[in-house]
Amino acid sequence: MRTRPASAAADTDEDGGERPSKTQLKQQAHELQTLGLALAALPEDRFAAIAMPERLREAIAEYRRTRSYEGRRRQMQYVGKCMRLVDPAPLREAVAAYQLGSARETLALHEVERWRDELIADDGALDRWVQAHPDTDLQRLRSLVRAARRDAQAAPQQRQARAYRELFQFIKPVLASLQAQPPGAPDGADDAQDDAAT
Repeated sequence: MRTRPASAAADTDEDGGERPSKTQLKQQAHELQTLGLALAALPEDRFAAIAMPERLREAIAEYRRTRSYEGRRRQMQYVGKCMRLVDPAPLREAVAAYQLGSARETLALHEVERWRDELIADDGALDRWVQAHPDTDLQRLRSLVRAARRDAQAAPQQRQARAYRELFQFIKPVLASLQAQPPGAPDGADDAQDDAAT
């Protein structure tokens, strides 16, 4: 009868169940520290809203206050140790929700920039905008587009960029109000927008 190597015997507990290997334990510790870094990077208001044990909250707060590289490294190890005692799933969800919201905001800003650039570059974009957003103050929009076009045609050292900013600020709330529509909005409103966009 062959005997099992000592390392294989070390991977089982008293009940005969599998224990994680040293490599798996290191990987888990590293993942918890990475999650701790993500929590520490959250804005203060988002961080304060997350439910977690006070010991972990204080450890992350101390990490934020620590300035030296070695001090931060050691404090993050302590954060990882504290995190072993909590369920990391809700913390991961909180970080993911913040990151998703941040990504949505970035996409929304890109959409505003895209519309601004199209309105400045193409006369047809104004018609498309009015079809998609019929409640727009058309006179104000035309005035902003004209000013931005004049500014774009000026020599680089003479550009003010004020017209660009004003046009951006005009477009932004319109697009934001569309994104803020609740998911259960009446289908008729969505159909009307779809018909207007075609």
